Amino acid sequence: MTQNTPLSPRLPRLPRHPEDVAHRVLSAAQLRARGVSAAQTSAQCLPGGPWQHLLPGVYLLHPGPATGRERLHGALLYAGRPPVSARRAPADTADTGYGASMVTGIAALALYGFASAGDVAALHRIDVLVPRTRRLRSTRFVEVLRTASMPNPVRLGEVPVAPVERALADAVAGTAEAAVVRRLLTEAVRDGHCEPASVVRELSEAKLLGRPAVVGAVDALLAEGRAVAEARLYAMVREHGLPEPLWNVELRLPGGPRLGGVDAYWPDQAVAVELDARAPRYGRPGRGGRAEEDPQWSAYATKREHLERLGITVVHLTPRKLREAADQQATVVRTALMAAADREPAAYVMVLPR
Repeated sequence: MTQNTPLSPRLPRLPRHPEDVAHRVLSAAQLRARGVSAAQTSAQCLPGGPWQHLLPGVYLLHPGPATGRERLHGALLYAGRPPVSARRAPADTADTGYGASMVTGIAALALYGFASAGDVAALHRIDVLVPRTRRLRSTRFVEVLRTASMPNPVRLGEVPVAPVERALADAVAGTAEAAVVRRLLTEAVRDGHCEPASVVRELSEAKLLGRPAVVGAVDALLAEGRAVAEARLYAMVREHGLPEPLWNVELRLPGGPRLGGVDAYWPDQAVAVELDARAPRYGRPGRGGRAEEDPQWSAYATKREHLERLGITVVHLTPRKLREAADQQATVVRTALMAAADREPAAYVMVLPR
């Protein structure tokens, strides 16, 4: 050792869990809670030292590049830092240090397994959602998104992640490429991550529906959602042993007006099933604060009332019900079919392909 060799202060014994990212990336508060002073931390981060300064107030406790998981953990630690006034308070060593922050955007979709989002390790940016009251700046690979309405996070392992719909909206807000937006929205519905209506509602609340990259993608999203819901309806009928209906037909009075289309119809029992795959209303409330009337829902209701006046039972199903409770929905349809024998005969209607 020469006169110019810096003296490295002796460190307290830190837990060694090389397989656990939470012990390879620590915040300044977590290091203090483990008995490591600011001076000791700085000494370990000198050029050629064993530690690195990953983000403001966040340290990587090994040399070499950070892994994708380490960057993710570090982003949450940075976004979860307590306010300056609270940083001198003793920290809980068992606390994750994330505070109210959660991963959102493309990084969250990658954690959910979206193929179109790529691998977390390859992402150049990690979006983190924090309350609007936090005064944090985006830095390095961390993009801080402030919001007045924090959603309830989903836990993927130990990582708090925004719900799929919110993560999608934040990802869409960060890209202007129509092809990327279309792929993300279509995959969300096709792979069963969420329903089209909830996605459109989230995009509406984020004021994204008017963007050129979003308009066509929403049409594709609704078409994909309709196709997925129809496939679930076919599967429900066959897997639960229901009689085979006439699929996707239009009903009409003999010599009279059209009554409208239905997704499935059992003519002997006069039972129809209609899927409600409408996009939600996303206009502003009307005058006086009352919601504007939904013309599409009014058409649904009018058609249903007309059919029921003719003695036809209409079972109304939503894509969410088919995805989450297919057994229950099959029981509803079977009950309607069995009850046909106790009802007055329905009016005769013509059944035409739609």
